[in-house]
Amino acid sequence: MSGGAGPAGDNARLTRRWQGALMDNFGTPRLPLVRGRGTRVWDAEGVAYLDFVGGIAVNALGHAHPAVVRAVGEQIASLGHVSNLFIAEPTVRLAERLLRLAGREGRVYFSNSGAEANEAALKIGRLTGRPHMVAATGGFHGRTMGALALTGQPAKQLPFRPLPGEVTHVPYGDAGALRAAVTERTALVVLEPVQGENGVIVPPPGYLRAARGITEANGALLVLDEIQTGVGRTGRWFAAEAEGVEADVVTLAKGLGGGLPIGATLAFGAAATLLTPGTHGSTFSGNPVVCAAALAVLDTIEEAGLLDAVTRAGERLRRGLRVPGHPLVREVRGAGLLLGVVLGGEVATRVQQAAQDRGLLVNAVAPDVVRLAPPLTVSDGEVDEFVDGFRAGLSDVLEESLTVA
Repeated sequence: MSGGAGPAGDNARLTRRWQGALMDNFGTPRLPLVRGRGTRVWDAEGVAYLDFVGGIAVNALGHAHPAVVRAVGEQIASLGHVSNLFIAEPTVRLAERLLRLAGREGRVYFSNSGAEANEAALKIGRLTGRPHMVAATGGFHGRTMGALALTGQPAKQLPFRPLPGEVTHVPYGDAGALRAAVTERTALVVLEPVQGENGVIVPPPGYLRAARGITEANGALLVLDEIQTGVGRTGRWFAAEAEGVEADVVTLAKGLGGGLPIGATLAFGAAATLLTPGTHGSTFSGNPVVCAAALAVLDTIEEAGLLDAVTRAGERLRRGLRVPGHPLVREVRGAGLLLGVVLGGEVATRVQQAAQDRGLLVNAVAPDVVRLAPPLTVSDGEVDEFVDGFRAGLSDVLEESLTVA
């Protein structure tokens, strides 16, 4: 499928421009993209792809969704940026809406990213007067210095040590290890309901409930990082709803903005009162344009019944990808439309490339795991198209392995 093919070589030219102008912290991205519509994107040469990366779980409604386009256009045409020195109505409305979705009284701090949402949570923890924090091995909470201290991935931390804070990392899913680590000195425990960046790891049933009990017993805050799992990604507004767990602090970002940068830190109970004037801030906090986009995302999810649709689409995708006895598919894990295809060997980058060659975009998030996070609006037909193409890509990898052998 073509979207108006560009001249051959345009991908390479845009890639060279990237390499000449941008810092090398990302390496060179694998493909230049110039246009998107719904679940499809097009590269600079007009080749179309089914996008099951979704901007790393950001594009909740896909690309160029009319509701987001309309909301952003109307808002920027009336009131753009006002800073935190003034009040904008979309900002207030979004905060009220998020608290209603949580079903609890609290307060909201807006930022520009997930890492910043977690930085705010870390600061809330510091304001309890306690010095110690607990996070999970393999967890990912961002790359700013504070969020990086919480991130349980040593390779990302190593170049930047010493990191701030006194942080203990415990094995994810191990309630006993968590209980042993949390004391009366612990300000907060931060966990993901599903570890997205670590290969879509799902904890055992009851783990989040155990974490809630452990933190309550020690007077510590429970922070749930729902940056990747929130806003409908797992078929619920908040993934922790599946266990009936109410955290003291919940952080959101990614899908909330529908493609625009926004983070949100929701705090409840005593935690909601700890940030006082002058203790934290951001010039762009609660920017009315991105808040208008976020409201459009929430409206659309609700009005279109996308929570139920996500559950159905996720199950359809799981069923299609489970191939009993397949040498390259060990399991499909995750929740809703945040899924990890666990492979029979460290071949994720090869599978990622084979899928791309078949017109599918996926993310090799671990050496043996491919992550899928398509738009919540993905259709049954697109799911089936993806499954057919992905299976064909797996066959390509197997054939290549046999040829090399």
